[in-house]
Order: sequence, then C-alpha cells, then structure tokens
Amino acid sequence: MAGLNVRFTEEELDALRERAEAEGRSMQSFAHDAVIRAVNEHSRLFDEAAEHVLRVSEELNRRLA
Repeated sequence: MAGLNVRFTEEELDALRERAEAEGRSMQSFAHDAVIRAVNEHSRLFDEAAEHVLRVSEELNRRLA
C-alpha cells in the first residue's frame, strides 16, 4: 500500500490527536477519513461548478446563435 508523508505543525498534530482520541479512533484512520471526505467534497463542488458553467454556456450559446 502506498504511503503519504504529510507534515503538520505541533499544534495541528495536537488537535488531530485530541479529535481522534475524542472519537475513540486512531490518528491514522481519523486522518484517512478526513482526507477522503475532503476529496469527495472537493470533487462534488467541482462537478457542481462544471455543471453550472455548462448550463450557463448552453443558454449563452443559444442566445448568440
């Protein structure tokens, strides 16, 4: 399995440790899930923006035709 080295400040690591501990999870699983959620949310927002641009462009192209 591929790895990913991510650097955190001490404050960020402390926050990560505290949050993972509060949820009864390992830092690794907590960080993994957070990254996956962020990727999915970014993809969703990108797809919504692309769909919006296509709709607006379609209307504009119709008006210009």
